[in-house]
Amino acid sequence: MADNPVAAAIPSQRLLQRPLQRSGVPASLFAVCFALACINAAFFPAGLSSGIWIWGADGLGIPTDFVNVWAAGKLALQGHPALAWDWDVQRQVELDLLRQDFPGYFAWHYPPPFLFVAAFLAQFPYTIAFAGWASASFVPFALAMRAIVGRGFGLVLAAGFPALFSNTLVGQNGCLTAALVGGTLYWLPVRPVLAGICLGLLTYKPQYGLLFPILLIATQRWTAFAAASVTAIVLALGSWMAFGLESWQAFLHWLPMFSQAFLTEGKATWWKLQSLFSLVRYFGGSEALGWTFQWVLTAAVAVVLVTLWRSPVRYSLKAAALAVGLLLTTPYLFMYDMMVQAIAVAWLVRIGLHDGFRRYELPAFGCVAALQISFMLTGIPLGLAANLVVGGLVLARAGSWWRRQPVRTAAALATA
Repeated sequence: MADNPVAAAIPSQRLLQRPLQRSGVPASLFAVCFALACINAAFFPAGLSSGIWIWGADGLGIPTDFVNVWAAGKLALQGHPALAWDWDVQRQVELDLLRQDFPGYFAWHYPPPFLFVAAFLAQFPYTIAFAGWASASFVPFALAMRAIVGRGFGLVLAAGFPALFSNTLVGQNGCLTAALVGGTLYWLPVRPVLAGICLGLLTYKPQYGLLFPILLIATQRWTAFAAASVTAIVLALGSWMAFGLESWQAFLHWLPMFSQAFLTEGKATWWKLQSLFSLVRYFGGSEALGWTFQWVLTAAVAVVLVTLWRSPVRYSLKAAALAVGLLLTTPYLFMYDMMVQAIAVAWLVRIGLHDGFRRYELPAFGCVAALQISFMLTGIPLGLAANLVVGGLVLARAGSWWRRQPVRTAAALATA
């Protein structure tokens, strides 16, 4: 199989063109996305000025996830990068910054290459670093959404995606993760080297490292596989040179403890996680039962994706399926990670804008948004349900994808 079977039939540049604009953006879809985008755009500046975001009205720092990024970066700048993984040392830096105590830990658990980002951000005052990271990381995400959707509405969809609120509120990296997943999938058929570079950069999120290699091997996309491998190796070597071998030793030493704390003891509380594993634990199931359900789902998703990706189904559906599959197969999934779901939705919207939306699709998108918003309001873990809805939309569009179908015409593939 060729590295790029679609591009073999048509000029690669045509794949990067937007789909033919056969239908406009439905008024209801635009209205909901625009309203949510306005809420996101208005809340955070207002929250910063009123003392409900980053800093409280009492002048003390609000404990959120971003504090561990800034603290890890500060330790790296001070010449002690390996101490970023030491929970007690990391916590003391956070306490000094926020000037108040808080329960539990905001622990640093990322691989050493992500210290490059943390160290850069820690050069700035905390407020500038926090707000700047939230703004800057949104840009590549918005551009990926614009490219996938194929028209300006992609920017509105990006700004109005409900999980963006959760991600920005705590200063997490969901936008960057979604941008890298989106970039990988957008460039894979036409620019495999760029796709591989995006995938290599995504190694800061190891939980997404299962499905991509399987599908690249299954579809013989060796260029992208090699580019991703080289990028990952260069990042690892660069972090080794910059932060020392001790940083990798600390990461590997603390990783089992982190897994024990969050996936065995539930230190982050089960309702915050959105995976099948955490849902089983949320309802009182044992760890063994949770892992059994999770691994069965992971195996099923992997089989479905390999079959789908080796079928003649249009690429947009393959990309959407992989994006949502990434979320279904990891047990460690917070609401800010649901930003990746926006990539799957963007591919489905691309198809809808080209072929027309089916009657059930817009209500289903509304259901997905409602499930995410409900979690923010109630704390009930509904992310798995939202992912299953998106996965169902993908399979419904794909039809009888497991059967042999005639290969679509070059013109149809160009707009798929």
